[in-house]
Amino acid sequence: MKFQKLLTRCESDAARPSRGDQDRLAFTLIELLVVIGIIALLAALLLPALSKAKEQANRIACLNDLRQLQICFHLYALDHDDVLPPNNFVYDVTTGQPSVGFSTNITWCPGLARFDTTPANIERGLLFPYNRSVAIYHCPSDKATVETAAGVRLPLPRTRSYNMSQSINGLPIAPEGVIEPPSFRKESEIHDPSASQLFVFIDVHEAEILDSLFGVLPPGWSQLFRMREVWWDLPANRHNQGCNLSFADGHMEHWRWTAPKIFKKMGQDVDGEGDRKDFRRLQGGVRPETRF
Repeated sequence: MKFQKLLTRCESDAARPSRGDQDRLAFTLIELLVVIGIIALLAALLLPALSKAKEQANRIACLNDLRQLQICFHLYALDHDDVLPPNNFVYDVTTGQPSVGFSTNITWCPGLARFDTTPANIERGLLFPYNRSVAIYHCPSDKATVETAAGVRLPLPRTRSYNMSQSINGLPIAPEGVIEPPSFRKESEIHDPSASQLFVFIDVHEAEILDSLFGVLPPGWSQLFRMREVWWDLPANRHNQGCNLSFADGHMEHWRWTAPKIFKKMGQDVDGEGDRKDFRRLQGGVRPETRF
């Protein structure tokens, strides 16, 4: 009997891991540090890829927003005997005040994007009845918030990120002698550039956007009127140093800029050859003046 108890005790002791065995089952401090280092390295490798994938998704969502606005644009023309949506809400880049003959509420979208705390102006716009989603007016990559007239930032996202090109149905009542950029009044009139080259909606730089018209110095004006080449409005830079545009024939494009678009001031000069190349590219998408 004693022998049986002794044998049972020996078997039990043999099955129980020794103190040394228990120590070998745990991680040492060095091993833990190595594992943490590997995890940190993998995270560092994966985060840029995840960030790139997120931006790609945002870019696609932005292009879809522009597609929806472009559909509204076309439906408006169908409902109004081929007449394009009015594009009359414009502020002067030098004075910050409403431009003469513009800034009426009879327009595709009134309001000042920097100060609008609600989508009320979007809902008053002439395109809103064709798609009652206010979300399609805002780029998902635009993280800017609204501000007061005194420049105080508010914790509210902007309601609009896009403008409509000056080439679309601007009908100013300008004083005699004041020349406004040319525009097309009817969809059937669009030529030079063609509908596939004339951009309609564009993703605007969040530090510069104000009114709802995107202005570009028309080709030839700098020589004819001895005007400096300046960015009347600055395109967005948030999509991998580029922005998205819609065109009059209904297609969308992503343009990557040669030079990054960094906001300095309203109406800033075109700066350097890369910036000038981008400026010329955008000029090619607006109507040139042919009736001097």
